[in-house]
Amino acid sequence: MLNEFGPNIWIADGTDVVAAMGFRYPTRMAVIRLANGDLFIWSPTALTATLCAAVDRLGPVRHLVAPNSLHHVFLPDWKLAYPEALVYAAPGLRQKRKDIVFDRDLSETPEASWTGEIDQAVMNGNAITTEVVFFHLPSGTVLFTDLLQRFPADWFTGWRGIVAKLDLMVAPEPTVPRKFRVAFTQRKAARVALSRILSWPAQKVLMAHGTPVTEGGQAFLRRAFAWLS
Repeated sequence: MLNEFGPNIWIADGTDVVAAMGFRYPTRMAVIRLANGDLFIWSPTALTATLCAAVDRLGPVRHLVAPNSLHHVFLPDWKLAYPEALVYAAPGLRQKRKDIVFDRDLSETPEASWTGEIDQAVMNGNAITTEVVFFHLPSGTVLFTDLLQRFPADWFTGWRGIVAKLDLMVAPEPTVPRKFRVAFTQRKAARVALSRILSWPAQKVLMAHGTPVTEGGQAFLRRAFAWLS
């Protein structure tokens, strides 16, 4: 269930989830092995015995990361399976999920545990969610959660297919859906984070909902966010 995506980074596609108005979304998580052997779990998907065994073969799970306030459903199961792991909340999630005990809040500053290996930037100014974008230096991979998406043309049908097309969810390449573009009510704040993201020497771009970009990452990001920059 884990596929190697680069040096010390693996991805796994989870089960689909149904969101508002019956829209079905695929899920994807990433596992990053830090230099000390500890595992950083990004946007954890549904935990199965098979996935758990595959993760355990890579090393000890020490960091469970919810990168925005929309990707949190499976955190309790992972915490139950890995009680020694620290749970990190994106801005706004602690208030939304008061039933989850969070150990740390994600910010502009990388945690000491992954400084020098994973950088991060907070995309402020969005009314839907505040997303923390990560950059895994060893593999040159930028990790987005919901701000970049792309679905196959036939993924949605009927009226949902029409909405998805208007929302740019089925564009020729991954892009920022129209609803998220409109939700950036404080674009100046978003541009500050974007400037930092565009400075990363990105080779690849990973997202929770869409086919990963495996080359020309920096050029791709400039195209995807041209409307904002």
